[in-house]
Amino acid sequence: MCYSTALRKQREKIEKKLRDSIAAKFHPSVEYTPYYHLNGFTHGNLQIIKMNEPNVIYNASWGLVPDWAIHNPEGFRKKSNTLNARGESIYEKPSFRESAEEKRCLILADGFFEPHHENGKAIPYFCYQPTHEDKTGQLFLFAGLYNEIDETNFTATILTTNANEFFAEVHNKRKRMPLVLDEHYYEDWLDNGLSEPEINEIIATGMSSKPFKAHAVSRDFYKKGIDTNKPYIIEEVQKDTLF
Repeated sequence: MCYSTALRKQREKIEKKLRDSIAAKFHPSVEYTPYYHLNGFTHGNLQIIKMNEPNVIYNASWGLVPDWAIHNPEGFRKKSNTLNARGESIYEKPSFRESAEEKRCLILADGFFEPHHENGKAIPYFCYQPTHEDKTGQLFLFAGLYNEIDETNFTATILTTNANEFFAEVHNKRKRMPLVLDEHYYEDWLDNGLSEPEINEIIATGMSSKPFKAHAVSRDFYKKGIDTNKPYIIEEVQKDTLF
């Protein structure tokens, strides 16, 4: 599961970071404000790079809506949760099959949240990739799928896979993790000539080799009626103060 993300960097820093890998820039029409907590169930905008325009960053509403539901996206989302797509079964699910073949994307983030369970209670954890240059967490790209509502409105989902050793300890109940792609898979993921076995191979082996860190954050994360899109929501707290 990955139902909440962060993207705290300004657009200029995002474009600079991508310059040496995929060289993508924001489309001039895209409105973007950095955020500390985007809750997927609000269907707010993720920032994506599409197969057919690999050098352009667009907004996409979180929660993929397939072609057969675009006449009523709200009705579809009330019945179906497509915030994530299990990488092992994207070719088996009608909601994802066409996008897996023709509409893969990269999704920008510099952090995400996962539940960690202790003594029957969930503790929100913030996960990020610190570096010597950026100890708060570098930009990374999820493997994703997208679809169009119309020519200017897109929807997207984040792929998940079985957790590696680190994320099995973090997301210790369901043991899943979002697929954060290693940089050398960016162009491959967007290649329209990939076969199904090649795509499945990237899903199985493409997780970033760069180390992650994770720490507990405020349980405000789980409370309704509180604006958690604030800097404090990614700050580390001691677990023994949460209950």
